[in-house]
Amino acid sequence: MNEVTARRARGGGGSARRAERTAVRMDTAKFITRNIPNFEILNEEALQIIEWNAETVLEEIGVNFLENPAALQRWRDAGADVRGERVHIPRGLARKLCATAPSSFTQHARNPERNVEIGGKNLVLAPVYGPPFVRDREGGRRYATMQDFRNFVKLGYMSKWLHHSGGTVCEPTDVPVNKRHLDMLHAHMTLSDKPFMGSVTEPSRAEDSVEMAKLLFGADFVDRNTVITSLVNINSPLTFDATMMGALEVYAAANQAAIVSPFIVGGAMAPVTVAGTLTQVLAEVLAGVAYSQLIRPGAPVIFGAFVTSIDMNSGAPTFGTPEASHITYGAGQLARRLGLPYRSGGSFCGSKLPDAQAAYETANSLNMALLSGVNFMLHACGWLEGGLVSSYEKFVMDADQLGTLHHLAQGVAVDENGQGMDAIREVGPGGHYLGCAHTQANFKSAFWRSDLFDYKPFETWEEEGARDTETLATARVKKLLGDYQQPALDAGVAEALADYVARKKDSMPDAFI
Repeated sequence: MNEVTARRARGGGGSARRAERTAVRMDTAKFITRNIPNFEILNEEALQIIEWNAETVLEEIGVNFLENPAALQRWRDAGADVRGERVHIPRGLARKLCATAPSSFTQHARNPERNVEIGGKNLVLAPVYGPPFVRDREGGRRYATMQDFRNFVKLGYMSKWLHHSGGTVCEPTDVPVNKRHLDMLHAHMTLSDKPFMGSVTEPSRAEDSVEMAKLLFGADFVDRNTVITSLVNINSPLTFDATMMGALEVYAAANQAAIVSPFIVGGAMAPVTVAGTLTQVLAEVLAGVAYSQLIRPGAPVIFGAFVTSIDMNSGAPTFGTPEASHITYGAGQLARRLGLPYRSGGSFCGSKLPDAQAAYETANSLNMALLSGVNFMLHACGWLEGGLVSSYEKFVMDADQLGTLHHLAQGVAVDENGQGMDAIREVGPGGHYLGCAHTQANFKSAFWRSDLFDYKPFETWEEEGARDTETLATARVKKLLGDYQQPALDAGVAEALADYVARKKDSMPDAFI
């Protein structure tokens, strides 16, 4: 695709501009820029101990790079001690390699107004990722389908406080495993104009992601810019498998972003202590980020930390716990000391329903992530049942509450208007502020207000059916999907994407494993 075609793809072309004039205008908030300090739970001594221990793990214990001879050779060439498939990384080598990774980068959306800056003081919010099941109030819990996937992409596009379309918002089990990534990518690219994530379930699927992005943005643009973020999970403890490393190799070589993220359940995949878990997290991230820089120095990468604890009675993962918060706070400090963007947090809960348990655990998790200095928050809305379920109602409930993070992050204004002295003088003792000039000038923006919750008096609430929050969320899901209008896309680009998906799917038999 040449530069002219690339510009048409990004701007939408004539047909796209005509469609845009009749489309519903979506009000999407810009990514968060914090004006509040990060909470730092570890002192300098603790940080140095954890960093020293992580380097000891890399050098003395080592990490496995399985079924990937090329990766082993790259490590040998870099100066590591490779014994079988175990890589022992000399103290300081991984950190030196990580130094070429950027501290922040732009992920471009096909609508430039939706571009996001990942790193620094910024926080980008993306929806739930990976559940094989979905749930709604009327249909209950069931296996996800491609129609569910498309619905969640639409809900994400319609959600004001979400900045990113995400990736596997649910796993569409009615499409063959070897082909579903094509339909999922096509949905993100055509049903939304927000940034999106690529496939990592097999290296060839990562290659498809890059090729489809070139059709959407133009090959030259993709070669020079980051348009994909991907999630590369580490098989904790200390193991990198060929599938995830293969995907990382594809994205790093193409200068596309990867989240290098240990998948930690404390007590199962890591020690039960906070400092022990942080040591392992740091060792795994150092090895993964360093490897991405062996592929291509300067490739964008994000320090990931998905951390939960385990219920020692049932073995089930638990969420919203103090220990997970300690680890998330500490990992944020370690990421900033490495100079890397940080991914963690989400609307985590272990509840089976969008109920009080879900709300408590989710609120704890979201606020902890904001204060931890997270730059990219996956699972920001829709997560239910420990990540097994994408919930329609919880998606819109969480997405609504993400507005509180935006307002909390603004901090406290102490300019002339923020001080409010004119109002205090005008009202004086014994008066009220409802009618004063300062209130009249600020009332529309003074307080954040939920678009979902019921603030009516009891009598009105009762007359309207005494609806609980889940009932209100069901109605909101239907309204958002009913109001949805597809964002404009150049007809030639849309045709090229559809043709690519059709040809790739026709080129291979169905496989469900």
